[in-house]
Amino acid sequence: MTAPNFDEMINRIGTHSAKWDAMEGIYGVSPQEGIAMWVADMDFRPPACVQRAVEAMAAHGVYGYWGDNSAYHAAIQWWMSNRHGWQVEPEWIFTTHGLVNGTGLCIDAFTKPGDAVVLMTPVYHAFARTIKAAGREVRECSLALENGRYEMDFDAWDAQMTGNETMLILCSPHNPGGRVWSQADLEATAAFCRRHDLVLVSDEIHHDLVMPGHTHIPMAVACPDQPVVMMSATTKSFNIAGTHSGNVIIADPELRDRFAGRMAALGISPNSFGLAMATAAYSPEGAAWIDALKTYLDGNRQIFDAGVNAIPGLRSMPLEATYLAWVDFSGTGMASADFTARVEKDAKIAANHGETFGQDGANFLRFNLATPRARVQDAVDRLQAAFGDLQ
Repeated sequence: MTAPNFDEMINRIGTHSAKWDAMEGIYGVSPQEGIAMWVADMDFRPPACVQRAVEAMAAHGVYGYWGDNSAYHAAIQWWMSNRHGWQVEPEWIFTTHGLVNGTGLCIDAFTKPGDAVVLMTPVYHAFARTIKAAGREVRECSLALENGRYEMDFDAWDAQMTGNETMLILCSPHNPGGRVWSQADLEATAAFCRRHDLVLVSDEIHHDLVMPGHTHIPMAVACPDQPVVMMSATTKSFNIAGTHSGNVIIADPELRDRFAGRMAALGISPNSFGLAMATAAYSPEGAAWIDALKTYLDGNRQIFDAGVNAIPGLRSMPLEATYLAWVDFSGTGMASADFTARVEKDAKIAANHGETFGQDGANFLRFNLATPRARVQDAVDRLQAAFGDLQ
């Protein structure tokens, strides 16, 4: 495999990129002058094996219905076994239009209107949005911020339960905090679900993007006796989110039957480009690319954290997984509107607003580090200038 060039600056402006073409309307940051660090996709091309798969489809020129999932299922089985120590059977696999769609299907299959769904917040904002849109209630269980990192707080959460809760969505690894949950964390989560009779859904879309020195444990491996709905995808790992493909993998027969019923009732089937790209990505070449990517992202993380943590009042949460830095501005004493204005108007950086991740996110912004290193350094320089009076 030719070494990927993650330093290449690829102009995404005017390519229907949500990350670059929508940021001026949302944040007031011009893409010509600013840096897009909000939407969670990468400014890198996927591995060459993925590009070849698309080129082969284009060369054939016929885009009919996809048939014969055997190679696709085999690729998923190979990847989960070799990269995550998880043995998956083909009949467990459902392909959805991405994992936000997968989340919506889980809500539809395993809860009813008026039920509450438990989230450990702050957490990925699409969960709450989808829950509320489905006529369910969000039960926010606040993660405890201890020594600059998030910890689970089951004693507090037990006291919050009303009996109306029917499902818990775990984000593992955690977005936006970048935590890789431990075996003990996962066992405690499973026990919490059993105590309160909750269907456990584990969104593990970031499971391939783990920093050196940390190891992700799939919930299905950590707690093999716990019925769990596992959600995974190639989209974050290989920067192919535009394919809107993901997998909901369910070993438990009862949960699997309920989910299959909703898939059938809604007539959901995958698109052929997503399946072809995923099959190509889940390969030895794709694995080598991921290993190179993780090394590069770790370098970006080190540069960003060193630069941001040098600014008095700012603290970037230690990143164990994902490429999303969660920066705490509470030490500045500023209101969120004030520090956000400095980031957007002075530094000209578009970053996700922390309050969209839940009730405890107001003092934070989330920054996407999956971009060429020169741009990460530029962002650091801009932030240091924007908060220069604090030096």
